[in-house]
Amino acid sequence: MLPQGDTRSPTPSSASGALVAQRGAGGDLQILYWQAPSTLNPHLATGPKDSDAARLVLEPLASLGKDGQAIANGLAAEIPTVANGGIAKDFTSVTWKLRQGVKWSDGTPFSADDVAFTYDYQCDPLTAASTFDRCDGVQSVVARDANTAVVTYRSPHPFVFQWGVGSEGAILQKDQYKGCVGAKAASCEADRKPIGTGPYKVRDFKGSDVVTYDLNGNFRDPNKPFFKSVTFKGGGDPDAAARALFQTGDIDYAWNLQVEATTLRTMAQSSQAGTLVTVFGSSVERVELNFSNPAASLGEKRSEPDTTHPFFSDRSVRRALAMATDRDAIAQRLYGDGIFGKATCNVLAAPEAMSSPNTKAFDVCKFDLSAANAELDRAGWVKGADGVRAKSGVKLAILFQTNVNARRENAQLILKKDWESVGFQVEVRSEPFSTFFLSSSPGGANRFWADAQMYADGGDPDPTAYLAASWTTGQIASKANNWLLGNRGRYSSKDFDALVTQLRAESDPATRAQLAIKANDLLVQDVAVIPLVQRAAVTSGIAKSLKGVDPSPWDSEMYNIADWRK
Repeated sequence: MLPQGDTRSPTPSSASGALVAQRGAGGDLQILYWQAPSTLNPHLATGPKDSDAARLVLEPLASLGKDGQAIANGLAAEIPTVANGGIAKDFTSVTWKLRQGVKWSDGTPFSADDVAFTYDYQCDPLTAASTFDRCDGVQSVVARDANTAVVTYRSPHPFVFQWGVGSEGAILQKDQYKGCVGAKAASCEADRKPIGTGPYKVRDFKGSDVVTYDLNGNFRDPNKPFFKSVTFKGGGDPDAAARALFQTGDIDYAWNLQVEATTLRTMAQSSQAGTLVTVFGSSVERVELNFSNPAASLGEKRSEPDTTHPFFSDRSVRRALAMATDRDAIAQRLYGDGIFGKATCNVLAAPEAMSSPNTKAFDVCKFDLSAANAELDRAGWVKGADGVRAKSGVKLAILFQTNVNARRENAQLILKKDWESVGFQVEVRSEPFSTFFLSSSPGGANRFWADAQMYADGGDPDPTAYLAASWTTGQIASKANNWLLGNRGRYSSKDFDALVTQLRAESDPATRAQLAIKANDLLVQDVAVIPLVQRAAVTSGIAKSLKGVDPSPWDSEMYNIADWRK
């Protein structure tokens, strides 16, 4: 989404709207992640355990708030917009004005050269950065002068904040990392003790165990951070972390509490020490339908886009399947009814401004077995003696795949029961997660040699790339592109393609939001996909004494740790 509204840099006492007391007055902040960090270089992170631990030290140009909008609490002096000239009207470049007088924790000055160097490091394929996807479509990042960096994209790029912003946008110190570019990145001592501009600096790092930090005396805000030190402990398990937060009160922050939902809710509700915080993001669990023919008898043509599915080509069949889908049951039984996820019929569920209010009224979004039966009856699909519907010799026999995961496999069983009650025959299978998204896997999502499949996916705050990659005709996966493109369902709609084309060119935020909603509604009404559950991006425990914590689904849970206080 394009930025709008007030883009001024926050005042020193309110980098994201929170007043913080005297620097260093708060003692030690205790954070517990049941997965321990193994590196403090977020560009080599294998998950939030690494990138979140690094965020105390290394900052991006800007953060991403709950609404997906950029926040100027990083190294940028202000958020670029089209109005202030920071974003090119054709979305091909963004000019960042940097804060002046910022120092690294070692006392040396920060400049745009560090920003340009980070691009060279991150976007060198030999570096093998886990954040390399942020480089896609970026032509260059250059220092115009000491206080200005310019990011240029190869073509119009509506999500101009793709590079250098949020959890994958950390800026590295050139002097420290200049010997670690490319193949040399694999063995870089700096990853254990990076020099940063953030509110804290690393005192000691015991890999796969604990990181201890001291406040950064060179941090740009003289009133922050509140805590004198931080202990970032890793290891254990979610249950132990929940007990330490809610029952004994030994810690201040417990990450990703993947505890059985009823147990977690009871612990949180009865706790005098802590509060459970759930924040929903863009990740949506969905059933994806195959619009091509996955029959093994087709050989090399199996699931190729120029084939047609024997029954999902009939919109009535797709509609009936959607009406026989009980997303509320899945959300309540398997996702803790709001703890780990909530039912949705939007494939674009966040940001809120782009989440369609219309789908609640769609018949395909209402669980109604009678309506599903009636839809199939009208379309001429007749139940046989075995209870399976058929038409012209074609049976409604579905091979339904997902990856090995208890929650997904249980969801398969819920769906199978209801789908079979209206005349489908459903065979379920699961593929190991390690191979499910490999294009080389015959049982994987990319080749899609099944009729339906279930997984979760989501996008950036600006949905253009997500919508384009997942459902436009030009992104259909096939043997010709080694099944590497994102339109796994082989869906094709000229109307949908036209909406995405408009979205790529439109600059007005309100109009963009309406186009995104139209695109979502088209997919849902055409049953290109059956959304099930909007998943929680954050399910963490916070001590009741800890203030200023405001997790964002678009960024690190530590993005505003400079504002935390007691």
